[in-house]
Amino acid sequence: MAESSADARPPAEEGLKADAIGFVDALVIGLNATSPAYSLAAVIGPIVVLVGVYAPGVMVASFIPMLLIASAFYYLNRVDQDCGTTFSWVTRAMGPWTGWLGGWAIAMTGVLVVGSLADVAVTFALLAFGLDGWADNTVVRQTLAVLLIIVMTALCVVGTEVSAKVQNALILAQVACLLAFAIVALYRVYAGTGTFDSVDPSFTWLNPFGAGGAELTAALLLGVFIYWGWESAVNLTEETEHSATAPGKAGVWSTVILLVTYVSVAYAVVAYAGTTFLAENADEEEFIFALLANEAMGGWDWVVLLAVSTSAIASTQTTIIPASRTALSMARRHALPHHFAHIHPRFRTPDASTWWVAGIAIAWYLILNQLSENALFDSLTALSLLIAFYYALTGVACAVYYRRHLTESVRNFFLIGVGPVVGAGLLSWLLVESVSDMADPANSYSGVSWFGLGPPLVIGIGITLAGVILMVVWRFTAPAFWSERPGVADPDLVHGKES
Repeated sequence: MAESSADARPPAEEGLKADAIGFVDALVIGLNATSPAYSLAAVIGPIVVLVGVYAPGVMVASFIPMLLIASAFYYLNRVDQDCGTTFSWVTRAMGPWTGWLGGWAIAMTGVLVVGSLADVAVTFALLAFGLDGWADNTVVRQTLAVLLIIVMTALCVVGTEVSAKVQNALILAQVACLLAFAIVALYRVYAGTGTFDSVDPSFTWLNPFGAGGAELTAALLLGVFIYWGWESAVNLTEETEHSATAPGKAGVWSTVILLVTYVSVAYAVVAYAGTTFLAENADEEEFIFALLANEAMGGWDWVVLLAVSTSAIASTQTTIIPASRTALSMARRHALPHHFAHIHPRFRTPDASTWWVAGIAIAWYLILNQLSENALFDSLTALSLLIAFYYALTGVACAVYYRRHLTESVRNFFLIGVGPVVGAGLLSWLLVESVSDMADPANSYSGVSWFGLGPPLVIGIGITLAGVILMVVWRFTAPAFWSERPGVADPDLVHGKES
């Protein structure tokens, strides 16, 4: 039996504000949610350590599973425009237990990462304005990070249109800064005025297998997750014009634009800095851009610092969106307390779930920082487990939900069936590899053993167990949601919305 995607929703005048944003706004939000400048800065050094000049090729290889899963998001959104995305789709295709865990994974990724993004945004903004002393002051930095989270959360509540305008400005600033850096870096390579061991760019760098299979596997563990976040565009489906198609297209195009951005900047960075410098400074992670900016742009290095800061500011806001919308969707279906389904009567946004996500994220950020900064970094490493899990679930759910329509055309078979399942398989493989890697305490930031395992793996297991416990408790507290049964895509929706 196929269920209508509107079953659990309130009347239009009581729900989220329809048609608040358009395709371009959704696209920008999908891009900003990945925090391109920050993500690339954080991984370029470690990837170069593994594969050398073939780092751009890793960006290409990492793109493939993301594109396949983006296809799953597109087709599932066509038949179920629900802001809970993975939670709603997996519930409809595979049942409430699996769907609840998918929703929990999405919500917790926001909690884990928002504080760190705000911290990076504040740090790089202070560095850009020459306030290095403030950037080194833990109390100042954490206070400003908490204030930033509160401000960005308030913008999320005030309205999706306001959020979109802020995001449009931030993406323009970020892209302009990145392009300026890439152009200057490549110019200095060809002019021979660089201060590093520059390397002339080559198309062979696009070969992801250039450094060998084992190295590619390790690099993919880093590379694939810099694309994470584009699905924020789809979480806004109920608030987007042409909701059956525009959000899904925005998600797909976000991954394509990210591919071009990452490959272009990776070429510029590797060519200008050379592999030796990047490898030697891999431990600097996102601060490697600060080092390069000073050398490449001199007194204009603040441009690159500002790019990383605006990237993290934008992502601080957009990362709240999937978690808050998922909590809203779960509450509407009685999978969470009804309080999380509250919609602000004036702004028509999920104010309760948004503030809850922000509050828990702030608490997580402050508590882990009190333990140690490395503990916070270890919690970010654990993100990859949750991301791979719910992306893989979505890929499988797409094929399962559309199973009666996969043989209707070659397009359906490959784009709705084979592609998403292959994407899910690749991410499941990366999930297993991540677990194996995180099991070794030596691979963690803390370098210590928790229960004989690495801290990131313990954090990932702990979050999963907490979710299972809450799910079981809620099952017996409010069993209505668990009466839902798996179904298939409504044929009228499948055929009525095909172009």
